[in-house]
Amino acid sequence: MTGPMTMAEKIIAAAAGVDEVRPGDIHTVEVDQLMSNDGTTHLTIDMYQKKLKNPHIADVSKLVWIVDHNVPCDSPKTAASHKKMRDFAKEHGITFYEGQGVCHQIMMENHVRPGELIFGADSHTCAYGALGAFGTGVGCTDYLYAMVTGKSWVLVPETLKFNLTGKLREGVYARDLILTIIGQIGANGANYKAMEFGGEGLKTLNMSDRICICNLCVEAGAKTALMEADEVALAYLKEHGREPKHLFHSDEDAEYARVYDIDLGNIEPIVAKPHFVDNVVPAKECLGVKIDEAFAGSCNNGRIEDLRVVAEILKGRKVHPLVRFLIVPASNTVYQQALQEGLMDIFMEAGAIVMNANCSVCWGSCQGVIGEKEVLISTGTRNFKGRAGHPDSFVYLASAATVAASAVAGYITTADRL
Repeated sequence: MTGPMTMAEKIIAAAAGVDEVRPGDIHTVEVDQLMSNDGTTHLTIDMYQKKLKNPHIADVSKLVWIVDHNVPCDSPKTAASHKKMRDFAKEHGITFYEGQGVCHQIMMENHVRPGELIFGADSHTCAYGALGAFGTGVGCTDYLYAMVTGKSWVLVPETLKFNLTGKLREGVYARDLILTIIGQIGANGANYKAMEFGGEGLKTLNMSDRICICNLCVEAGAKTALMEADEVALAYLKEHGREPKHLFHSDEDAEYARVYDIDLGNIEPIVAKPHFVDNVVPAKECLGVKIDEAFAGSCNNGRIEDLRVVAEILKGRKVHPLVRFLIVPASNTVYQQALQEGLMDIFMEAGAIVMNANCSVCWGSCQGVIGEKEVLISTGTRNFKGRAGHPDSFVYLASAATVAASAVAGYITTADRL
């Protein structure tokens, strides 16, 4: 008889083909899916072609490659790396997306299943925990090994439990919640740990909220993030034509490294100040900071729910004449839905710049790059020094509502103050 286990431990045990695992154990695991994007795939291909004595792919059906970071190409160098990725995918029959959106949004829409162990060559792969999957970011070498063998190794992480109660107040969003948590525990507060979210408060959060929360957990150092696949997650899965692999939940007497109790009703609008994601303060402490650019999009906040919030604030208003406001849907599916709902008309009439579905300003290398001493308020994932352009620029992170309100005002403000 096995002892009690957390969700993270159960998924690793299933992937390792064993009955029980414990934090600190190292196990060889079968990887269910392998996602890679144009940030590093060209390096993986180079190693595959030049370093391996017997290059082969263990199971091509497990691979999903997505061009999303620099779309459209910004330079001949980028064009060459995209071509390398495109040609290799075609030659080997790899599932391939180009220009269809951000990798994590595409994975959630089309591929992720509860109970899977998924490696992604991108740190925000932990977003997949919103569907009860163990998603974790890996580097090129680990990705290549798993691609060639179908296996890898995992050090079983300890788990931090976040017990959510209550409900977010009007004008407060999941983005504010996860930034609050990151500020509370710090950028190293979950280093190589799983962050598991549960409690009655979780049931008040929709799938977009859940993806937003899990996606940013790596900014606290987390190995992965997990939520039990409840009726909300299963309805999303059914809507997208998929069935779970496993439906795991943590045992009642599972051991956690620490348990945090969080009342959603106490959360308020938050801003993360430069140059660290855990440098968080209540948004009211940043009121009046002049901005040059605003960005609504990314794998964290580019879904239809976020665009609706932006549209509600922009309707009947104009973007400040000295502000560039880039709005970027997370996928073409989101883009089309925004079109059908008339949101794009609102954005254009307000003077916003609507871009194709891609990483855009969050990645900071192909669209909306900011100059020296310029200030950006963003729904992107990071605000590190130089993240969005010049090393002497400044990035503030906030919810879609705060970003949209600030774009109208010309300085950081919240929607209720417009």
